[in-house]
Amino acid sequence: MEYTDVSLKPYNTFGIDVRARRLVVYDDIEELRRVIAAREGLDATPVLHIGSGSNLLFLGDYEGLVLYCNIRNLDVVREDGDSMILNVGAGWIMDDFIAECVRNRWYGLENLSHIPGQVGASAVQNIGAYGVEAADNIVSVHCVDLNDGSARTFLKTECNYGYRHSIFKEDGVRGRYAVVSVDYRLSRKFVPRLEYGGVLKALEENHISVSADVPPGWRPLTAQNLRETIIGIRRQKLPDPKILGNAGSFFMNPVIPKAQFDVLRTEFPDMPSYVVDEERVKVPAGWMIEQCGWKGRSLGRAAVHDRQALVLVNKGGATGKDIVALCEAIRASVLSRFGITISPEVNFI
Repeated sequence: MEYTDVSLKPYNTFGIDVRARRLVVYDDIEELRRVIAAREGLDATPVLHIGSGSNLLFLGDYEGLVLYCNIRNLDVVREDGDSMILNVGAGWIMDDFIAECVRNRWYGLENLSHIPGQVGASAVQNIGAYGVEAADNIVSVHCVDLNDGSARTFLKTECNYGYRHSIFKEDGVRGRYAVVSVDYRLSRKFVPRLEYGGVLKALEENHISVSADVPPGWRPLTAQNLRETIIGIRRQKLPDPKILGNAGSFFMNPVIPKAQFDVLRTEFPDMPSYVVDEERVKVPAGWMIEQCGWKGRSLGRAAVHDRQALVLVNKGGATGKDIVALCEAIRASVLSRFGITISPEVNFI
């Protein structure tokens, strides 16, 4: 389906009201190829491929072609003992896909529940939460070249996955490919990951036992109640973008040298951290933003969420430039106080 001079407000979770000269919603690969083949001025016309817009910040109208993926196949490609490979259309909402997996007893993605965005974006952003990243389960990523419509499959080893990073965010590849489906390897054995964040505490509060000996009045741990617990944690921290425009976590947690962290710890003894390796430490950006006094503060029509300092919100009528101004003010504060540069996870368009 094609639209001209259309608002992109429904296509970005920040709720920024900008317009696109042309928008095409495609349901299969052949339709996408027909759109690519019919383009005029191939080199001059800008093209933007989007999902549900949960990681985008539009700074103005888009004077080009916007492509939106609505491919929603879900096929078992191969089964091997207790594991299977699923080919998932990039247009699936990631949380809907995870819910479907849990219903079918396909395990491994429970900790990624309630992260906004599509399956295609999960492979581009390498989404992660509570000790699990998308790359842990990705086998390959199937793409279409937006220049000529040719197919290209990237094996996991070619994707250069790292913390919120993939080859699809690198120069020369960024913006060139449309992800049309992703192969995920999942398991029929439920092996929960519970060591990160407040998952264990939340399970205990919900009277869910991780022990084989379930106390009276408690429930045994299952993939479904782990998923429900993860969703509950995220809902407590993150606002619903349908009510308050946001893109989830706006900043990445910086990874710094351990020597630098040791110096900072002398001045900030309560500074939390997560060990990356012997030489590097990850520091929570939200904690630093909160220490700088930004939690709950506004700058015009943009604000820092009052329950999670990593989240920037549109209080109503904010422009992309309003959000950027707040972002830069926060970055300057963190750099001044801690000597650490924090970087946006959100893509500016």
